[in-house]
Formats: sequence, C-alpha cells, structure tokens
Amino acid sequence: MSEHDNTLLPELIRDLIKDRRASRRLKLLKYSFWGTGLLLVAGAVLVEHLQLDEADEAKQITAVIQVRGEIADGAEANAAALKKAIGRAFDDERAKAVVLKINSPGGSPVQAGQVFDEIKRQRGLHPKVPVYAVIEDLGASGAYYIAAAADEIVADKASLVGSIGVTAASFGFVDLMNRVGVERRAYTSGAHKAFLDPFQPKNPEETVFWNDVLKQTHQQFIQSVKTGRGDRLKDADHPELFSGLIWTGEQAKQLGLIDKLGDVDYVARDLVGATSQVDFTVKDNAFDRFAKRLGASAAQQVSMALGFSGVSLR
Repeated sequence: MSEHDNTLLPELIRDLIKDRRASRRLKLLKYSFWGTGLLLVAGAVLVEHLQLDEADEAKQITAVIQVRGEIADGAEANAAALKKAIGRAFDDERAKAVVLKINSPGGSPVQAGQVFDEIKRQRGLHPKVPVYAVIEDLGASGAYYIAAAADEIVADKASLVGSIGVTAASFGFVDLMNRVGVERRAYTSGAHKAFLDPFQPKNPEETVFWNDVLKQTHQQFIQSVKTGRGDRLKDADHPELFSGLIWTGEQAKQLGLIDKLGDVDYVARDLVGATSQVDFTVKDNAFDRFAKRLGASAAQQVSMALGFSGVSLR
C-alpha cells in the first residue's frame, strides 16, 4: 500500500465520523424542534383551556350598583346616574343578577320613584335576571322606596330599615319680622302663589292643601311598597308599618319588609351563585359633580335660606 493510501484512509474515517456526528446533531435538532413544537402546542391548548374556564366564569357575574348618600338631583345617588347604571348592568350578558348596594337615608320622592320604575321596566325586559337589594347600615325612606322594586331585600340584623313616610319642613319668621320692624313686600299673580312664604302668616286653607299633597305623596310611596313587596308584607294593615318608624333588620324581617339577613357577599355566593362582583355604579368626576351641584344648589340654597326644604322621603 502506498504512502498516499495510508494517509487517505484516516481522512476517510475522519470524514465518516464527522458525517455521522453531523447526522446525529441534525437528528437531535429535528427532535428538539419537534419536541419544542409539541410543548408549544400543548402549552397553547392548556392556556386556551384555562382561558375558556376563566371566560366561562367571567360570564357569570353579580352586577353591583351602589346607592349611597342622599337621593337627589346633583347628588351621587341621582336618578339619571342610577338609571344609566341599571341599564348597563342588565344589558351585560355576563350578569346573572343585579344587586343594589344601599346605604342611604332617602331623599327626593321623584328621584326614588324614577329609579323604582326603571328597575321594574328592566325586569320586564330581562325576566331571567333577578334584582336583589342589600341594605347596609341604612335603607330608609326613599332608599327603601328603591329597594322595594327588588325581587328580594337583604339586610344585616342591625341595619336600619323603613321610615316609610314623607316630610316637608320650613320656618315661620312673621313674629321676628315684626320685632325688628322689617316689612315684607311680595308681588304675585295668583291667590296662592306665595303660600309657602315663611314671612307670611299661615293660611288654614293652604295648610290643608299642603297636607293633602304630602298625604298623596305618602300614598304613592305606600302603594309602591305594596306593589313591590306584595304578599311578603306580613301585615299590610299594621298601623305603624307606614307611619315613618324605622326598624332594625331583624324587626324588618318579621314585618316582611325584608326577606333575608346577610350582605352582598352572601347574596353573590349563596343566592346568585356568581362570586365575581362587578361594580356598574356610574360615578361623575370632580368637575361634573361641581357643575351639577352648582346648577342644582342655587335654587336649593335659596329655598333653604327661606326655610323650606322641599318634599322629602325621610
């Protein structure tokens, strides 16, 4: 064998070893590629599965709307904002139920009545979505008016519930004006246009008229409560039920003013079956609140300065 043959053989062996090593590396690369691909596919399937589970859970929510503070035009709890929130909550396909989270002393019968009517209207449009009212510390007067529209009312045993009545307050300054020697000059057209003027003596006829207005407003309140509560009122003819008295949650349950004792978490978990709570409350920013109050408060401040607070469910 020649010297050339002796050097060629080792080179062939080295080349063969290199080819085999390259082939093994290629196979390892292919296996790694396919393995990584399979892992990515498996991961994607797992993620999609988890996302579907989360999506399914997200489809079942308890829509919460807060009714806090005075119910009045320009206040946080005003009819326009509450009606908008109620509409959004009912229109959300994920909402399994709507919960009114109430902590309010009441307020305007007009604002409360509009919210009551909107709840009833939305319930007619969405018969499968129940409404729960949850009274926290206080659900009195106009706040209870709103709660009465719910399918069920829940409160804590120590919550204050009820105060189903109407009030309108003012002051009389006639004697004070006489003492300081100030003469009141008022020019009106219409015999009774100034019948709420605190600087004029009370007129018995006008007092009777105003009491009739309050009684009619009270009857509207009572009728709405009876419509909302129905047979759940244990004694609709109870002499004190609509007298303006306020009851603890425990007493209110005995009277049929509420259905159960509990809180929002209890309602979402045990009654609705959707623990995910989403707040639909419409909240104005600071500028909007200021602008609304600036417009609404001018007339209110003049009225209050004259000693008349207006009709209120409190």
